[in-house]
Amino acid sequence: MSIESTGATVLVVDDSAVVRLLLARTLRADGFTVVEVAGGAEALEVCARQRPDLVLLDVEMPQMNGLEVLSVMAGDPDLAGVPVLMLTGLTSGPDVAKALELGAQDYLKKPCEPEELRARVRTALALKAKQDELSRRAEEFGAMSATDVLTGLGNRRQLEREVRVLTGMLAGSGRIAVLMLDLDHFKAINDRLGHLVGDEVLSGLASRLRKVVGERATIFRWGGEEFLVLVSSPDVVPAATLAEEIRAVVGSVPFEVSGGRLVPVTISIGVGAGTIESLSEVIGAADGALYEAKESGRNRVVVAGQ
Repeated sequence: MSIESTGATVLVVDDSAVVRLLLARTLRADGFTVVEVAGGAEALEVCARQRPDLVLLDVEMPQMNGLEVLSVMAGDPDLAGVPVLMLTGLTSGPDVAKALELGAQDYLKKPCEPEELRARVRTALALKAKQDELSRRAEEFGAMSATDVLTGLGNRRQLEREVRVLTGMLAGSGRIAVLMLDLDHFKAINDRLGHLVGDEVLSGLASRLRKVVGERATIFRWGGEEFLVLVSSPDVVPAATLAEEIRAVVGSVPFEVSGGRLVPVTISIGVGAGTIESLSEVIGAADGALYEAKESGRNRVVVAGQ
């Protein structure tokens, strides 16, 4: 599909009715939707109401000039990405330089030839389309890189992001608790039934964890058969209670896997508590409590320091 046939909306901002007429005529002939305004304040109103795909913006206008409009747009997250071509009678000088510094893609010297106008507009829109596609792919890659493929849970990278958010919210000294979970005898499941069945068990465990935990905490796959649950709480008691709920639910009903086979599973959990800024120490305490739970018989919850 060509740029001309997309029906992109171009906002033309110029205090000269003649200039607006000539620009609009050329653009409409190429299939663009054109909105015309005579001043900077009107331009910002249109942008807020109807985000255009591109703005042709006159530099020299009374009351609010093009540089002032561009500065406002650059400071607005919703408008900063809108491509802007400046309209000017100059080809150099501080105004043109300032416009480019503020984010204008290019400039057109008035009066501009129709072919040049078409070419600059097409180029600006094509460049914006490529930038949007790159941003979309980057977001998808970022989401994928922070998500465990098997369980759909966040991985360690996602935990780092979550911790940064919590650190800002809790000012670094907020209390948190960590649950370290480990499936009991998981190696035996893999050895006896195969790794595909083991993967089914892990995926099923993630589903059960989501149902039990709900909105009370955030779950991450720590690695292998280990999971980490991050709880924002000033007291370790709610975290220990949640851990007991998880242990009971996981062990209450066997997991159904391929072929209708039922696989009984139990889980051991260690609980640690502390401040968000000392997360590594909290994780270490929870991991130590998990080791104690497994050494003392498995299928149990141990709270660090108790």
